Amino acid sequence: MTVNTPLLSVSALSKHFPPVAFGRGPVVRAVEDVSFDVPHGQVVGLVGESGSGKTTIARMAAQLVAPTSGRIIFDGLDTARASRAERRRLHARIQYIFQDPFASLSPRMTIGQILTEGLDIQRIGTANERREKARSVLASVDLPPDALDRYAHEFSGGQRQRIGIARALALEPEMIVADEPVSALDVSIQAQIINLLRELQIRLNLTMLFIAHDLAVVEYIADTVIVLYLGRIMEKAPARQLYSAPQHPYTRALLSSVPSPDPTRRANRQILTGDIPSPANPPSGCVFRTRCPVAIDACAGIVPPLREVAPGHFKACIRDDLDGLMVQGAVR
Repeated sequence: MTVNTPLLSVSALSKHFPPVAFGRGPVVRAVEDVSFDVPHGQVVGLVGESGSGKTTIARMAAQLVAPTSGRIIFDGLDTARASRAERRRLHARIQYIFQDPFASLSPRMTIGQILTEGLDIQRIGTANERREKARSVLASVDLPPDALDRYAHEFSGGQRQRIGIARALALEPEMIVADEPVSALDVSIQAQIINLLRELQIRLNLTMLFIAHDLAVVEYIADTVIVLYLGRIMEKAPARQLYSAPQHPYTRALLSSVPSPDPTRRANRQILTGDIPSPANPPSGCVFRTRCPVAIDACAGIVPPLREVAPGHFKACIRDDLDGLMVQGAVR
């Protein structure tokens, strides 16, 4: 498999949740017609505000939630057609790092039991070999071997997330799905965890789907960035290209909100008004139009397709001259 071969490929992926109140009310359209590839050995970042569909996509990719429609292909296997044995192997090949390091670790299990649980389920090795594997993955995340006999409450938030990372690595997966792995941590600890993930990804040649709501966090780890809004892709590009030349007004607004030591950036800050709409009642046409600074009447009737505006750089917007429009203001 070459570096650019997709290990994971999703096409026209959608997830709709039924009404929760006795079958009444609108369907929640959490994800709508999303397509992207995660090349072998690379990191793809999914970014967007709360309610953008990031975690739902992550859970579908990790086989924790079934899609309503669309296809998920992992290493050539259509996951919807996988046999029970193939699905069991998929759960070992794709591992998940959860957002909350406090809630994701059982308080009743020792760290050794937590780290060997997946090995037990997959029936890998003897008890001594599993214990040795647990000790090895602890060392890979810079935790001492005596942690094996302790409990999660004895560790700090950053240490617990390291344990969560070690648990994901224990089965030697080909792909890691990291669902906002630093959002629950102090800022001083976030950089340590990001650096650890990047180091492990390079050393182990891991493929990674990295979810975050902060573009500044994704910048340090992702090769490709996908910007989501209300379940749809707004922009998709190589990371350096997206950060240096963002094409979608939503991406520009997110980037302008990132704190910067450069005082001249404040003059270019673009503040979005209002809240993200409910996925149970999304706007017609372009879902971003109700908060977009350059929206026009036509945006209400057109769902903008993702189109290539530069090599490998895609945006979903019918407006072309965004630089001029951002200065002049919207024509509604």
